[in-house]
Amino acid sequence: MKTFDQYLAVVNDAINGIKDRYPKQPADLYNPIYYTMALGGKRLRPVLVLMACEAVGGKAGEALIPAVGLELFHNFTLLHDDLMDRADVRRGKPTVYRKWNDNVAILSGDAMLTMATQHIARARAEVLPQVMELYNKTAMEIYEGQQWDMDFEDRSDVKVDEYLEMIRLKTSVLLGCATKMGAILGGASKATAEDFYRVGVSVGLAFQLQDDVLDVWGDPATFGKATGGDIMNNKKTFLLINAMNMATGDDAEQLKHWLDATGAAPEEKIPAVTAIYEKLGLRQLSEEYINMYSNHALETLAAMRIDNEAKEAFHNLIVKLIKRDR
Repeated sequence: MKTFDQYLAVVNDAINGIKDRYPKQPADLYNPIYYTMALGGKRLRPVLVLMACEAVGGKAGEALIPAVGLELFHNFTLLHDDLMDRADVRRGKPTVYRKWNDNVAILSGDAMLTMATQHIARARAEVLPQVMELYNKTAMEIYEGQQWDMDFEDRSDVKVDEYLEMIRLKTSVLLGCATKMGAILGGASKATAEDFYRVGVSVGLAFQLQDDVLDVWGDPATFGKATGGDIMNNKKTFLLINAMNMATGDDAEQLKHWLDATGAAPEEKIPAVTAIYEKLGLRQLSEEYINMYSNHALETLAAMRIDNEAKEAFHNLIVKLIKRDR
């Protein structure tokens, strides 16, 4: 097994080559795609594909093109999410709809989706049906998760279990797809591929809950975007949903005040809501859930029939992800 950084270098080289393989014109169709991919990111999903492939005895080179396709798909979802959320910054840079306009963001996102599918469809013939079935199922689940996320914006009765199911669909299944796809491409048994899927989904749940925490308490310089965005947008996160269910008395009144204060200044609203979260112990509660999901991933990994070097590589990555600050 290679190190994460070694896999990352392979992925980045492949992604950098995309610009050479696709047209330059019309510029407003392709430039937003190249701009989006050049913003970088963790590249976690394609690296997981390569790691899982080699963990079961496959060759990473045979999984590279589908892995890049999965990263293209991930970035397509972010491009459209930023438009729907009216987010101004992604990875420290203006989002596509801000740099160009709404129509460009829609059409370039559509093109990214097709490019992603073209890459994934280049999996070798004997596993292509399994790969495409997994990819298409995952894509539909992500769209369902995004719709639930938007539906929650107009609801004041969202339950914690509903939120956890939403983030499973919107975020976690793509990590599960990455690990399972890598295992399939590497020739794993059905049982091993399913174990990898469970590991990926559990990591994804912990990962998203960590994002919720970082959006409130993270350092903008390392997080890559302004903190407090979820608070300003009244976004139904694990923190807000629990606060709405747990707050009583003055805390409940204050929370309602800030949720209704659509024109509030960030420097007032963010600290006030954060203080309510802290009073209710919601950072600690979030960390308990993060640990629960990460432990489930580690326990599943420990029971898998793959070599110890591969287990150690995945174990170290999971621990690193849960302790991340961006």
